[in-house]
Amino acid sequence: MMQQTIHTQKLSDLETAIHTYVRPDTFPLAIKVLKREEVLPDRVKRPARDFGKTFSICQGITMSRRYGWSIAMSKEDLSCPIAKIAFGFEEELDYYSEGNLTDGMYTKTCDLGALTEAAVPKFSKEEAGTVLMAPLGRAAFEPDVITVYGNSAQVMRMVAGTLYHTGGEITSTFTARADCADIVIKTIKTCKPQVILPCYGDRVFGQTHDHEMAFTIPFSMTDEFTEGLKQTHKGGVRYPVPTYLQYEAKYPDTYEKLNEMFDTNT
Repeated sequence: MMQQTIHTQKLSDLETAIHTYVRPDTFPLAIKVLKREEVLPDRVKRPARDFGKTFSICQGITMSRRYGWSIAMSKEDLSCPIAKIAFGFEEELDYYSEGNLTDGMYTKTCDLGALTEAAVPKFSKEEAGTVLMAPLGRAAFEPDVITVYGNSAQVMRMVAGTLYHTGGEITSTFTARADCADIVIKTIKTCKPQVILPCYGDRVFGQTHDHEMAFTIPFSMTDEFTEGLKQTHKGGVRYPVPTYLQYEAKYPDTYEKLNEMFDTNT
């Protein structure tokens, strides 16, 4: 019970900080990969059970961040073949690893596609589990990952907050594919924050907007991130980004001539 209270307070403090200092258009999300023995919280939607359909992970994320739903997805709920492999629900068949899914679409050859597929973060079958997601304020569980979608300025704002206690830089990689694996798997495996470039599938199926990016942090960094957002705000790093207005405008020549006439008359 004490542990539940602690993580609930952390999520509440984080949610307040994100809404105060980042102001995203959609709900910040808590995401967890449940172990096999863990039980789902109450009032969680399952695509196959509740909608009679299978979805991609990115669809589930968009539903959760736009509708405010708690959603759980396992093998039986999942439609995307790339995510089935990445999240450890299906074996990595040669047809996939050889690059056939990228050949002619994302890469010039299958051999090049194999490099792209190898770069996708992956869970082993033993690491696989039900992917549970919910808005921060409605998460009845301790998450592995916090995910926030926003525009590039909002992501920049979160990068600044993350680096307040460490300095240095954040390193992220991009392939234009399988951003669900970057959001969940890469963040869990590296225990490091990630700037996420939404992939093509996230835009087609998850209907992520052109102006949106995402940012993830491991839950273990929650306290530092919350404090970092607060302190960088005090230091002057703000969102919305303030525009500098203390300058004298340069007007067309005819306007300037009229100003000169005013001065002459004075």
